[in-house]
Amino acid sequence: MVVLENPSDVKAISGSGYYIALRVGFAFPLEEVNELPSTWVNHYTKLRFMLQDPVIRWIYSNTGTVRWSEIEIEDPLRVLDQAQTFGLRYGVAVSCFDENSDGQRSFGHFARSDREFEADEVAALYAYILRLHREKAPPTNLTDAELEALAMVKDGMRLKQIAHELGVSEGAVKQRLKNAKTKLGAQTSAQAAAMVRDFGLV
Repeated sequence: MVVLENPSDVKAISGSGYYIALRVGFAFPLEEVNELPSTWVNHYTKLRFMLQDPVIRWIYSNTGTVRWSEIEIEDPLRVLDQAQTFGLRYGVAVSCFDENSDGQRSFGHFARSDREFEADEVAALYAYILRLHREKAPPTNLTDAELEALAMVKDGMRLKQIAHELGVSEGAVKQRLKNAKTKLGAQTSAQAAAMVRDFGLV
């Protein structure tokens, strides 16, 4: 049984590279990792393959996993044929969506040059992406008061200004920010504010 714990494990079974996008909303992912060959990325970008790429089209209309060789979507620009010339001969796509209200999905595609991905590798890649997708879910336990204070931090306001604006003591603001940092696993108020901004909560 294959278990993927970290990026080095993913790299070990995706010898030709991989791409992961987490919590993709309307346009941009919350986080992405691009370990595809730079020559392929440049070629792909220059020729504007994304909208016609059968792998990406499959990802946005399906959930689960599929080997590239099993995708039954037209490829008029021969994206997959061209990928082979860059060492991306065999691949698998993974797409996760948990019916969240923001419509955010996470996905990845992984490539090898030597053979098809085995069934246990495909299952492990899906489990890995699903775990990351869940870990990056927006927190649901922040209070309105905590979010309000974080929004003001995001806007560059100082502690004294926030307290004055909210009509509370500086100690109360400190406690709200401390609670928010604990819930988010953030080291600083600025980091917590950036996190809630990226989650679209403020």
